[in-house]
Amino acid sequence: MPQLSKLYLVTYNSLQALGWAFALSRILSSFVTTKSVNGAYSAAGELICFLQKVAFLEVVHGAIGLVPSGVVHPLLQWGGRIHFLLAVVRLIDEVQELPSVFITFFVWSLTEVIRYLHYALNCIQSCPSWITYLRYTAFIVLYPIGIAPGEMWLMYQALPFVKKKHLHEDLFDGLPFSYYNFLRVLLLCYPFLWLKLYLHMFKQRRSKLGKRHEKKEM
Repeated sequence: MPQLSKLYLVTYNSLQALGWAFALSRILSSFVTTKSVNGAYSAAGELICFLQKVAFLEVVHGAIGLVPSGVVHPLLQWGGRIHFLLAVVRLIDEVQELPSVFITFFVWSLTEVIRYLHYALNCIQSCPSWITYLRYTAFIVLYPIGIAPGEMWLMYQALPFVKKKHLHEDLFDGLPFSYYNFLRVLLLCYPFLWLKLYLHMFKQRRSKLGKRHEKKEM
């Protein structure tokens, strides 16, 4: 990898790791201070929205071959999160204090601290084996928690407010369905879209941890 590309990737992944670590600290600080899960969005919502917008660069990285991840899986994850954040949570004040937001933000933040730290350290070929193990193991528990009682439950709870506020009515004007109906269909499809990403992670886990196991045996 050219030195300039390596420097860029180390910088990008390090800054993302720091950003998500700060978001995680704000979420936990709010929880400890208020003894409530209701303050996650007010504590870290805008920061998480910003970090997730910037993460579109990862789709670009895959598209131009800077990293071997490709485009489809990064785009699916980025698109799902951006929709959740900007189309639903950010626009509906009534759902911002729900426990589902705390669950989602906590899981995202913890996952991303591990992921970006792993990427940054790999770029300089100095990644401890335990971080690699966490990167390809923690998702087994964290992903289902983030999706079911997190993202999906929150969007389900948002449905009455979407209907009441006629959310995104202008964007769906002229279409044979409303955003409310789109969100209902999306909720039905969500488990299948998520399963694609989840199985992809298991494939990566076998590849990455399997290689480590083979090296130890050698």
